[in-house]
Amino acid sequence: MIMKFFRRGQRDEKLEQSLQKTRRGVFKQVIELFQRSEIDDDFFDDLEALLIGADIGADTTDQLIDELRAKIRERGLHQPAEAQEILRADMISLLKKAVRYRRVKILQRGVPYVILVVGVNGVGKTTTIAKLARYHQQQFNRQVIVAAGDTFRAAAIDQLQLWGERINVPVIAHQPGSDPGAVAFDAMQAAHKRAADVLIIDTAGRLHTKDNLMQELGKIRRVVQKTVPDAPQEVLLVIDANTGQNGLAQAAAFAKMVEISDVALTKLDGTSKGGIAFSIVKALGVPISYIGTGEKMDDLTPFSEESFVDGLFFEKHEGEIPV
Repeated sequence: MIMKFFRRGQRDEKLEQSLQKTRRGVFKQVIELFQRSEIDDDFFDDLEALLIGADIGADTTDQLIDELRAKIRERGLHQPAEAQEILRADMISLLKKAVRYRRVKILQRGVPYVILVVGVNGVGKTTTIAKLARYHQQQFNRQVIVAAGDTFRAAAIDQLQLWGERINVPVIAHQPGSDPGAVAFDAMQAAHKRAADVLIIDTAGRLHTKDNLMQELGKIRRVVQKTVPDAPQEVLLVIDANTGQNGLAQAAAFAKMVEISDVALTKLDGTSKGGIAFSIVKALGVPISYIGTGEKMDDLTPFSEESFVDGLFFEKHEGEIPV
């Protein structure tokens, strides 16, 4: 799900702040690289090393470098400063290749839009669910219900219930160890009874028990499809930006088990290597729809390709972003 709230050239302050470590770390060196006096082999070698160091990944970096070389040669450029806008535009284009421009539409109030949330333990999945519920409440005035489908972890159930109390969202939960399918069934019943617009279902994050997890996800799907045939309309994979290429491997493992439609990238403000976003899009072919920009309940922002890339290169006080 992609929400386009930003026009080209606008600034997203929360996103910009969350990218501060990346912008002032590796990408500071990238910016300095474009201030050199000439484009030579050392320029490309250094740029390649920096992009890989930013967690953009070897394959994605190779693609960006190859495209940059070709366009520099085609346009007859000689100054690195002239090439910076080319890299910026190519990075935005790479991220946009996965955009599906699918907006959430509540076609009928009371028929729940079901979001199935997946991801390994520790990536911020439970907090992201609470933020997502809050987002639907505040942005669209939607009635939201949350299902505590990660019955393997008692802490996950308790945490969701605590968040539910804070933001006034009902949480449907069973005892730890219960059948996640039964939780989903009760949640769907509650969603219909209360005329809820959005149902967000948490799931277990135990990759080491792959077969059991696949069975659980399959059962949840069958349960919700009995009353909403096209549910879940969204399968959101939560990835921790701090895990870098390891997070990408986890994402690939989940993608093999369930058809992912969207990605939420969490804890972006805690890493100096925000380039993992490019690796995710290239490897999975799935759009990043949300960025976690902090620890507060409202620190979840819709992803904008332009705002993300510009947040890597530009500080707010530097003035308008070139368009």
